[in-house]
Amino acid sequence: MISILIPCYDYNALKLVENIEKQALLLNIIFEIICIDDGSFSLKNEDNQKINSLLNAKFYEAKKNIGSIKNRLLLAEKAKYDLLLFLDVDCIPASDNFLKNYINYSTNSEVIFGGCIYNNKLEPDRSLRFKFGVLREANTSFNRNKRPYKYVSSRNFLAEKNIIIKILKPIKNNSYGNDYIFGAMLKKNKIDVSHINNPVIVNNVDVNEVFLKKTKDALKNLMHSYKAHELKFHDITILKAYNFLDMFFLKKLFLNITNPIENMIYKNITGNDPKMILFDIYRLRYLCKIR
Repeated sequence: MISILIPCYDYNALKLVENIEKQALLLNIIFEIICIDDGSFSLKNEDNQKINSLLNAKFYEAKKNIGSIKNRLLLAEKAKYDLLLFLDVDCIPASDNFLKNYINYSTNSEVIFGGCIYNNKLEPDRSLRFKFGVLREANTSFNRNKRPYKYVSSRNFLAEKNIIIKILKPIKNNSYGNDYIFGAMLKKNKIDVSHINNPVIVNNVDVNEVFLKKTKDALKNLMHSYKAHELKFHDITILKAYNFLDMFFLKKLFLNITNPIENMIYKNITGNDPKMILFDIYRLRYLCKIR
């Protein structure tokens, strides 16, 4: 018995739901699929309403935007079954055995992450998000298991219902970038985490300027949680770099050294071939400026 939960916002979820429904029916398992649009009032919801005609599938439209964490929490609370599979709406399973793989591994850990891959299509105005995804997120399960709490992604994972509710409820900030906090909370609560090779294909990649704005929101969220002493246990590389600069009073020196190349960094990371080391410097500079 499994509840498949898909948080939505201004996106056509029908193709994903049809894919998952087909896999569940072939497995002859007890299942439900729940989608909740987080108050987007999108015209795409006309297609999404067709989800209600599928077997054991429901599509709901929230009357107001409550944010990604509360939407996921609402999905978990609505779920009838104790085994939850969360999928982002802008992806599709890479394998016809996707659901079967999760069922087979469901007793291995309390939370299981399947990973992701990206379409081999690089558009210049989406180069930063694409490259970050390919180089930083699309890791093998072998590499992700070396540091299980570092490679946490809410895009594609299986978990026990009581654990997800326990982890999500204390997260107060609903802005972009809560995977940082999610991983830290899993580590803090000593939740058994594992990674398997069961990826989804990411179909939607933000344009560079949108991704930079989301990155800043994520870093603000991260710093807020850090200053509130909510991240005592974490594997967040960018925060460890910040901690080093902060501990040895090097933030001002770091900013002064990198100030002359600030424009060059921005030009590179919004260009056709962004360098991840420069994106890391950009993010670290932003963290150092947050008051």
